[in-house]
Amino acid sequence: MKYRPSRRARRIAIGTAVVLVIAGFNGPALYGFASSQYHEYKINQPEYKAEKGHWQIVDIPEKYRINTIHAALLNTGKVLLVAGSGNNAKNFDAKTFRTVLWDPVKNSFKNIPTPNDLFCSGHNQLPDGKLLVAGGTQRYETLKGDVKKAGGLMFLYNENPDRAKTIKKGTRFTGRENGKTFVAQNDVIIPRAKKKADAMGRVHVEASLARVYAEASHKGREFSTGSQDKYRVSGLQGAEKRNIYGIAQKMSFDKKDFQGIKDAYEFDPVAERYITVDPMHEARWYPTQVTLQDGRVLTVSGLDDIGQVVPGKNEIYNPDTKKWHYLPKTRFFPTYPGLHLIGQNRIFFSGTTAGYGPDNRGRIPGVWDLETNRFTKIPGMSDPDTLETSMSVPLPPTQSRKYMVEGGGGVGESDKTTDKTRIVDLSTSNPSFQDGPRLYDKVRYPSSVILPNDTVLTTNGSGQYRGKSDSNVLKAGIYDPKKNTFAEAAAPLVGRNYHSGGLLLPDGRVMTFGSDSLYSDKANTKPGQFDQRIEIYTPPYLNKGKKQPDLQDVGKSRKTLSLGDSVSFKSTDAAKLKKLRLVRPGSFTHVTNVEQSSVALKMSKSADGTLRTTIPDDPSLVTPGWWMVYGIDKNGIPSKAKWLKVNVDPTAQHTTVTAGDPKVNPDN
Repeated sequence: MKYRPSRRARRIAIGTAVVLVIAGFNGPALYGFASSQYHEYKINQPEYKAEKGHWQIVDIPEKYRINTIHAALLNTGKVLLVAGSGNNAKNFDAKTFRTVLWDPVKNSFKNIPTPNDLFCSGHNQLPDGKLLVAGGTQRYETLKGDVKKAGGLMFLYNENPDRAKTIKKGTRFTGRENGKTFVAQNDVIIPRAKKKADAMGRVHVEASLARVYAEASHKGREFSTGSQDKYRVSGLQGAEKRNIYGIAQKMSFDKKDFQGIKDAYEFDPVAERYITVDPMHEARWYPTQVTLQDGRVLTVSGLDDIGQVVPGKNEIYNPDTKKWHYLPKTRFFPTYPGLHLIGQNRIFFSGTTAGYGPDNRGRIPGVWDLETNRFTKIPGMSDPDTLETSMSVPLPPTQSRKYMVEGGGGVGESDKTTDKTRIVDLSTSNPSFQDGPRLYDKVRYPSSVILPNDTVLTTNGSGQYRGKSDSNVLKAGIYDPKKNTFAEAAAPLVGRNYHSGGLLLPDGRVMTFGSDSLYSDKANTKPGQFDQRIEIYTPPYLNKGKKQPDLQDVGKSRKTLSLGDSVSFKSTDAAKLKKLRLVRPGSFTHVTNVEQSSVALKMSKSADGTLRTTIPDDPSLVTPGWWMVYGIDKNGIPSKAKWLKVNVDPTAQHTTVTAGDPKVNPDN
């Protein structure tokens, strides 16, 4: 008898055939789906997490999502996320400036009123726990072809030796010969003229000079100029009409760069608000700020109020008086230079920068003495033409005075990118850079965060300028300074390039933020969108199935200490603890987190679980302000951090400052 399959069997066979036919047409898609599912399964396995760590995206309610450009960990354990206008010209025009305060423990958020456009400002930790935020955006760049009004630099002169003059925004300047009118785009003060005597004792007046950016009062090519002219200033009376005047070269439709502001603020982490302090002498957009050994703040570089790199006029902020003073001599750096305090009044420039400045000036690494203004160059840097958008990080523990420079690219939109790391030991008598192990890929904008167990997490970046051609690199590595090797870490879920960064959190995890791709496709035809997601990386040491070691304060409250003071902690896991680390809270933007540091603390133990240590007495190693203390056990697992505050050392050397304009350094 001939076998006849049942109706059910026939249905199964037909269904299987259909599936096989569909699979034949969609094999790559099914394979991709299966691979994605397998990858998701793999990265969530305990063994994988214990070896490489784990990433997770934070759930942010829509009303708190911002274009995070800057992030700083505060001593309350909360993270300040600053966007300002967030690289969005529409927000700038609407004066929509954003700051959000995030509590990573509760995953709660709070909108903070933002007083100005702090987009591309500088920031650093102050001795009292506040965050100094200085500079920001006065105007956005306008590319050639998009400029609607002719404009340029107006030099303003004052020949009156008895009185300065304030020129208000909106003041009109009219050419004596061309008859064309241009308008001041911001306020400016013209100092009074100077009286000088010659060798014969005869006194003459030397006109003072100020400058302001001015634009034509109307749109149209006919309002541009091609030659120098002298300009009358509107609103003047009597002798002022003769003593005060403007001179400008061509007023054109050339590309207009971003312009900075002078405004400065302190963010109070307790009151959770910005407090206005005295403005800087120079407008700055893309500046770097560094806390010095005496608690004052060095502020360097940036684009000024006419869109030019500040010509080496560096300033010191005094948190006690809330005032700014110049350094007595100039020293030029491109914008967002990588500066690190390595001794009292000694600054290491790693060569890293982020954005603006000539390719042949101020880019050589070296050590800068703030008192003498002497700059000692450091040789040995490989791929020296790829230091823009690279990152420098002090290798833990910071007492080693070793620094690593990672990745980077050529100046501007150059196609050059590198996967090199370069290491320098500044404790030697003749330091020189040596190549370290290769990064996980050739990248601009890598983000590096020091972990409590004396390793460094480096993550993300892109193969091209601002992630062009869909070149984000979803890779990460953990560098061990003792072994001088990178270990592969779990791949991040979010691609991050320009305007991104990362911070160590008090519980030992790492948060990453931001990414501002220029385009969103390989063909570079679709505009990119700012990635507003925050991602948390849980390192391998928190995925080993073991609890974090216990570390508790001795006493009722957080501690305030001076250098050289002893401090004690309690731990039920004292026998397991191997080391203590004193870690500076990070303040990250534009591939710069120049103050992050992990200082080794000597430790003694008592039978009752008391741990004793002493704060190192070097004020350039332990700068004044709030720090985190971690206990790390024999398995490399850190405790949750305990906070302590280090006072300003009264014996710390003070940096010389001056009230007037700094003298030009001929060697710079």
